[in-house]
Amino acid sequence: MEITIYRRWASDPEGYWREFVEKTRSLIYWAKMPEKIFEWNPPEPFKWFPGGYTNAGYSAVDYKVGRFGDKPAYIYLNPELGVERKITYRELYELTCRFSAAMRAAGVKRGDAVLLYMPNTVEAVAAILAAARIGAVSSTVFAGFSPKAVADRVELVEPKIVFTQDYSVRRGRKTPLKENIDEALKISQWRPQMVVVRRAVAEEKEPPMEKGRDMWLEEFLELGRYGDCSPEFVEANEPLFVLPTSGTTAKPKPVVHAHGGYQVWIVHGALLVYGLSSDDIIFNTSDIGWIVGQSYIVFAPTIMGTTSILFDGVIDHPKPDIFWEIVEKYRPTLIWTSPTAARMLMRLGVGQARKHDLSSVKRVVTAGEVLNPEVWRWLYEDVFQKRVPVIDHWWQTELSGPAIGYYYALVKDMPYGLEFMSIKPGSAGMPLPGVEVEVVDEKGNPLPPGQKGTLVIKRPFPGMTPTLWKDHQRYMADYWGRYEGKLVYYTGDAAHIDEDGYVWFGGRADEVIKIAGHRIGTIEVESSLLTHPAVAEAAVVGVPDPIRGEAIAAFVVLRPGWTPSERLRKELIEHVRKTFGPIAVFVGLEFVNMLPRTRSGKIMRRVLRRVWTGEAVGDISTIEDEASIEEVREAISKMKTLREEG
Repeated sequence: MEITIYRRWASDPEGYWREFVEKTRSLIYWAKMPEKIFEWNPPEPFKWFPGGYTNAGYSAVDYKVGRFGDKPAYIYLNPELGVERKITYRELYELTCRFSAAMRAAGVKRGDAVLLYMPNTVEAVAAILAAARIGAVSSTVFAGFSPKAVADRVELVEPKIVFTQDYSVRRGRKTPLKENIDEALKISQWRPQMVVVRRAVAEEKEPPMEKGRDMWLEEFLELGRYGDCSPEFVEANEPLFVLPTSGTTAKPKPVVHAHGGYQVWIVHGALLVYGLSSDDIIFNTSDIGWIVGQSYIVFAPTIMGTTSILFDGVIDHPKPDIFWEIVEKYRPTLIWTSPTAARMLMRLGVGQARKHDLSSVKRVVTAGEVLNPEVWRWLYEDVFQKRVPVIDHWWQTELSGPAIGYYYALVKDMPYGLEFMSIKPGSAGMPLPGVEVEVVDEKGNPLPPGQKGTLVIKRPFPGMTPTLWKDHQRYMADYWGRYEGKLVYYTGDAAHIDEDGYVWFGGRADEVIKIAGHRIGTIEVESSLLTHPAVAEAAVVGVPDPIRGEAIAAFVVLRPGWTPSERLRKELIEHVRKTFGPIAVFVGLEFVNMLPRTRSGKIMRRVLRRVWTGEAVGDISTIEDEASIEEVREAISKMKTLREEG
């Protein structure tokens, strides 16, 4: 299948981007139009739109206030604290200007870094936009990370100022963010000049404050009362923000995104995949500490002139239908969530959704992990009654916005669509213009349709990170130097491409299970388990097997009403062998109450495998609940005992 707009790009890549930049000038402000579209002299960093001058903060705030001044930019919700707050584009502009002036007064200059360790709040968004406006570089750390994880990121970025909050609340538990920062700065070799603290609730007990370093947010903003808040236009390839990836065994990789290419790419995805317009209200359940939050909570929604629900909470607390209650009350037209969140909602049951009016929703999009076909079916059929498209798509922290997806206007059954592009449940869709991919073997040789390998990208596109912060050599080695003699971008994701050009992901390439010469993706087996009515969540890994090389160890969370038993264990294994195939050989299957996940919701399969092999689990500072590892240890002990007895 060939998409006309993709063919248009392929026939004249530079012409396509030149035209796109011209057509989106009402969204993205250019103080000086680019002199060229693209240049690259490897191993130097590539450049998009060189010679152009712009500013992502200006495009998002100053450039929109005239058109959307009294329109809500954000509706802040914290259900656990009972807080709701609306902020218009004019109010956002004024707050952002105050932050800009205060940063300048505190000595932050163009190119300097600031770091945020805050939940989704209006002030956090304003600080990110303000840093951009003055040409500074922001770096946001997820406000659930441990002090050690924060310290790693402080050392990588070397910020002049750290912004934090006294505490955050999740499921009734307080996370002492300010105390975590204090601990992180004892560990880190880098010392910021200033720590700025926001109060979550005014009457709460104050955290310890270090004299000469710490100040309350109100005091900080006063620094810029009479200061300069004017924007600074920067060359398109100057850094906008640094977002360190979640490290596994090594230090996190500090991914850099630049003002020009980043703006173009996130608007490109917003238009082609989400069909976004200024009439939309977005309910995005991600966090500003992840790339999804940076791109589609902070920057793209404001550049597009939309209203966003700024959600500071979890989707099943303080009551199981809080997610659907928000949809009914605030009437979002676009729901943006993760497959992990969708599986959580499915576990709670469709009855929670059916209590509420969901008629405002026009589309649902997910990314982060593969949206398993059974979860897609539940959303599309059971929840939304086949009324709206449920669209999976794929990208990474390094890619800033949609790279593989479904073209919104072409999706079959869209109210005004061209009924051209069918959704294939389980597939992330097809490459977007600018993205040229292939699946390769372990030596980097291209594989034919249907064969499994690793996805690579054959050329840069505007949203791709051009470097790592202060470590370009590592960037070239890790991303472009994987295959000898081949200059292709290594995604690290296992995939295959079908005869129609749709891309199917099977998990991380280093997690592929190799059973007697067969390569099986973890996602394939997990999706098969999820089609059984007893299964709410599942995780599988390959573990050493003396006969077949590897076999499958599976960990299953049951839906309410189901009880673990030997009979159900055997039934689930047989179910996979029937629905997926007899090549799925299990070493064992055990039931657990929770799976080890990162705080962004991704299953830590690395931990599962290492517990099995007896290796050190490595850095688990990003884990959501350490108790899940003890559950896994117990489950693996049972598996090994049963294996020996068998």
